[in-house]
Amino acid sequence: MTLYLLELGGMLIIILIAAELFTNALEHLGEKLEISEGVTGSLFAALGTALPETLVPLLALFAGTANINANEEIGVGAILGAPLMLSTLSTCLMAASVLLRRGGGGYVNPERNGFLRDLHFFLFAFLVAAVAMYVPPETGYWRPVLSAVLVLTYLVYIALTLRASRQLVEDGNGTEADDVMFLSRTGLPTNMLTINIQLLIGLGLLVFGAEGFIAGIQGVSELFGVSALLLSLLIIPIATELPEKVNSILWVRRGKDTLAFANITGAMVFQGTLLPAIGILFTPWQPRIEVLSGVLITLLAALWLRLNAGRNGLRVWALMGNGVFYFLYLYITLSS
Repeated sequence: MTLYLLELGGMLIIILIAAELFTNALEHLGEKLEISEGVTGSLFAALGTALPETLVPLLALFAGTANINANEEIGVGAILGAPLMLSTLSTCLMAASVLLRRGGGGYVNPERNGFLRDLHFFLFAFLVAAVAMYVPPETGYWRPVLSAVLVLTYLVYIALTLRASRQLVEDGNGTEADDVMFLSRTGLPTNMLTINIQLLIGLGLLVFGAEGFIAGIQGVSELFGVSALLLSLLIIPIATELPEKVNSILWVRRGKDTLAFANITGAMVFQGTLLPAIGILFTPWQPRIEVLSGVLITLLAALWLRLNAGRNGLRVWALMGNGVFYFLYLYITLSS
């Protein structure tokens, strides 16, 4: 038991360090490319900090252990658990970090058009993923069609996000890196070469950490006789979503609300399109109670964000209310 916990803790530290290296380089990349905070947050930062929870299901499905059922359960749990965590607990913690400074009636004010675009794409994609659970694999082409729809949805999302970038930069919403790039602290210059080197170092560490985390999760599930699906729905997202939580908290406390929220909602779109597309094709993708309740609560949490998106932003108390959805999910899954 102690060995598994040490493995999980060690791999988590590696994942966090890797994500910090990756996102630090991404900020400098966004500044070099002169793109908006919305693009940096929704595409670059979201992709960078989403890599841990993205690699976990991919490695579980395609490079996991000999236990195929456990691999599939970890894959499904990680795919669906990440958007659940982002839309509920991560959003709540971000708001809680500025509660004393802004008050419950204060606002978190991300760039409105980009924020709504992220939510609309996510709600559509996750509804498609939910419908796919009720399509039997024996139907032949319907599952591949739904999977292709999700991939196309993300490609359209990228195109629209990039198209909006130029005007946002002209309006003063260009990306600015707050911290010196880590490699530059060793005396190296900050240029495209060193930025890409740091990106590759971060990516390599993320792959290594994710592989170790999969082994630890499977070990704990076998030790306690607990479903690998349940553990991956609850434990993997808490651990692997830490980069998004930490980065969004730091950004919102610095007044960078667009980067803070785009990091979360951009990751939601990525994880609500491409990863379910893989899950639909390569896993049973069935509406078990743990899975279906997670999907429904995630959709409700995202809809709550959409309904509270006013002209001045979102009230802090409304964002903290998203945490209620997470604890509701815990109650449903643990009591079933």
